[in-house]
Amino acid sequence: MTASPPPVAVRLQAVSVTYGARPALHEVSLTVAPGEFVALAGPNGSGKTTLLRAVLGFLDPTHGRVEILGQPVGTLSVRERARRVAWVPQAEQPRDDVPLLDYVLYGRYPHQGLLEGETPEELRLALSALEAVGLGELAGEGLLSISGGERQRATLARALVQSTPILLLDEPTAHLDIAHQLDILGRVRALARDRGVTVIAALHDLNLAARFADRIAVLSRGRLVADGPPAAVLSEELVARVWGISADLHREPRSGVPYLVPHHLLTDGSREGTSPTLGPVHVVGGGGAASPILRALVEEGFTVTAGALHLLDSDTETAEALGLASAIEGPFAPLGAEARERHRVLRRAARAIVVAPFAVGPSNLANLEDLVDSVGTTPTFLIGRPPITDRDFCGGRASEAYADLVRRGAVEVPDLANLWPRLRGALGAPAPSLRTASAGGPHG
Repeated sequence: MTASPPPVAVRLQAVSVTYGARPALHEVSLTVAPGEFVALAGPNGSGKTTLLRAVLGFLDPTHGRVEILGQPVGTLSVRERARRVAWVPQAEQPRDDVPLLDYVLYGRYPHQGLLEGETPEELRLALSALEAVGLGELAGEGLLSISGGERQRATLARALVQSTPILLLDEPTAHLDIAHQLDILGRVRALARDRGVTVIAALHDLNLAARFADRIAVLSRGRLVADGPPAAVLSEELVARVWGISADLHREPRSGVPYLVPHHLLTDGSREGTSPTLGPVHVVGGGGAASPILRALVEEGFTVTAGALHLLDSDTETAEALGLASAIEGPFAPLGAEARERHRVLRRAARAIVVAPFAVGPSNLANLEDLVDSVGTTPTFLIGRPPITDRDFCGGRASEAYADLVRRGAVEVPDLANLWPRLRGALGAPAPSLRTASAGGPHG
């Protein structure tokens, strides 16, 4: 009698995902067993978030197949997926100041029937989850009144009460201090070990990944370049090739767990296919107009930020998929004070600003007007095709703001091809090797 194959919780078979013409994942095959903790590692833009979104069914593969517990993810309803997979995103932008207990109870939605309320057992589960992440005493506090790190832990609590066999996490330690990083990943590790929960987590910190994960899967430029136990995967050569970092590899004497001590950024082209990190470059866009610029900059090794953007905007989805810091506002709302302040912080940190040819309406006119405080001190480039007059839906106010930026020193360039030499000259960078088409107008 032939032995039955081992059970599989998540399977990707030669999965490719593209954004426009650019491949974000290229023929990635990955199998994760029940109760296994797999860490996804790789630089920004390597495909970690894209892979997680493909497993969730948020993105349809261009080629290949994604299965959850033996079924193609595309055949499952939203409720069926939510009963199988819980999701902790990298960051959420909450709009409502709901009590933490109510927020965590959202995780019980997939298990409730039509018009059913919370049961005493579900309230107990929610309180227990808040206790588990160290927020039990804040159950009655509003979601907007707590810190970003506390909100991240509340999001994990919401995923815990979802009681799914699979847990996906995108940078779960973002915004957390080292004590809470160790605490959260320890609890996630215990879920896998003690309850058989399958965990796939995107982690930037390779040392945390080595400490807590059973396997590390390394992505580079959308390709899976290494997969195995931490002791077998981590090496000085891999870190130099994928991250462009010189580091020494050591092992903890008692556990044998590997850990890396980084030294400096390599400048000899050791990193796969990229130049040394440049920037940061801040990209202003909306409506899809910034997406080709964001992808091209990341492709060439630039540090990139984006904003201010609206939730549900395709540029927002691109920035999220690439792991970029960004300023985000709620969907369809005018840019508020918080988003504009975040946008100001990102602009001040940038060494150059690129303004995509986005459509300008009342909700995002501030993106042009607010550049006045940056254009005099930071090289600013305006991509001018299509012309601003064709994209001005503010009765001429956008055209006036655009002309004011040019008067103050912003440089207008017709397209991406003309942008690169000017941008690299402003940053003191070597000659371009970019392989991109020109940026068109807004895309949905």
